[in-house]
Amino acid sequence: MSDRVPWPRATGLLFNLAATVLIIAGLRASADLIVPFLLALFLAVIVSPSINDLARWGLPRWMAVGLVTLGVTVICLLGLAYVGVSLNELLWRLPEIQRQLNSTRDAFFEWLRGLGVPVPSERSEAVVFDPAYGVRMLGGLLSGLSNIFSNGLLILITVAFILLESTGFPAKLRAIVGPDSQTMARILKILADQRRYMVIKTWISIATGVPVAIGLAAMGVDYAALWGVLAFLLNYVPTIGSLIAAIPPIMVALVQDGLGIAIGVAVLFLAVNFVIGYLVEPPAMGRGLGLSTLVVWVSLVFWGWVLGPVGMFLSVPLTMAFKIMLEGSDETRWLAILLGHSAAAEPGAGAGGPGDPPPPPG
Repeated sequence: MSDRVPWPRATGLLFNLAATVLIIAGLRASADLIVPFLLALFLAVIVSPSINDLARWGLPRWMAVGLVTLGVTVICLLGLAYVGVSLNELLWRLPEIQRQLNSTRDAFFEWLRGLGVPVPSERSEAVVFDPAYGVRMLGGLLSGLSNIFSNGLLILITVAFILLESTGFPAKLRAIVGPDSQTMARILKILADQRRYMVIKTWISIATGVPVAIGLAAMGVDYAALWGVLAFLLNYVPTIGSLIAAIPPIMVALVQDGLGIAIGVAVLFLAVNFVIGYLVEPPAMGRGLGLSTLVVWVSLVFWGWVLGPVGMFLSVPLTMAFKIMLEGSDETRWLAILLGHSAAAEPGAGAGGPGDPPPPPG
């Protein structure tokens, strides 16, 4: 009996890697087409519990879908009417904001020189402390928001069709994979986890954006509602979303009202994010995301690279779905363990395999 090298397994691994690379390249190349449909899918996941509640109250499902879609459309149109005008006005003001930031920087360094504090030369400070970097970041962020809102009509129409089609979709899945198959259990688990995460995260994001908008309006900062919407949206971005959301209003407050109000804006963001991030969100999320902190950060970078800014918003739910799919096979379960918390790999901890019963879909 001769020893043989298990080349078929190695070849299969190479084929899988090659297929993965091709899929990623295709996603990145078609991001402009995929992103609106991904946003529509996750928006449908967020509003689907409302439809189920209306259906339980006795409304026909088509009428429940129509009412929810109408409500989402009205809210989005009202938001677009204000946010769109504010975005355009702020984009026009960016050169003026940059000039004022340059003046503030020069005045600050002159004040330090007057105190005898050594500061960089004018050439160095123009390079190292150039406000143009922050202004370009702000402009890119606002342009990304404008691109998302420009696809608003397509997203809303797609949401309506997804919600209407969702009535018969479970029956189609059962006919394809069987009502008691492990595949059906994994699909139900993915849908339940995504719905739970997106619904809770949406309420937490609202609880973040509303106090920010009210606090900024009380301090007299321009575009307070816009910064509240920005805080709401960027709260979906893990790790760095809240930090990014704070930078634009601090810049505007510094230019408009001076250092005192800018410090007040920073304190407002710190207070809101401390309360939400440490006191509200952990109990609301309960058992957590099932992802390690490193994986959350890497997924943020990866999906942002593949799909652009929207990929950063959807990085966690996309990675959660990917992890659940990996758990469904003995050959890939080790990857799912690597993606999860270290506690899940300890003896006695549930691996969350396909044999486990899925959580209730409600």
